[in-house]
Amino acid sequence: MSRVLIERRLFDVAQRLKRAREELAVIEEQLTVLADAADDARIRSLVSETPLAHREYSEAQRHAEAMERSRRAVAAEVAELQVAQDELLDRLVAESH
Repeated sequence: MSRVLIERRLFDVAQRLKRAREELAVIEEQLTVLADAADDARIRSLVSETPLAHREYSEAQRHAEAMERSRRAVAAEVAELQVAQDELLDRLVAESH
């Protein structure tokens, strides 16, 4: 693979990695808010013992779990992009020798 092609791919991976890290940061903030809301709803459900409160808790918990799945997916993407970046950097160094 030519040096120019490696540099182009490295730039692309770096841009994707930056966006994925930014997305992960936003998701983690949202997850914190949703998890707190689910905890509050759980406590209200336990205290009030009404079907409505239980339904609100279930819904809040589902939202928090969905956000956690999103967080795991984006974290996995970040890890994959870091590996790809490392491999491209290794190739770039090997090309220069």
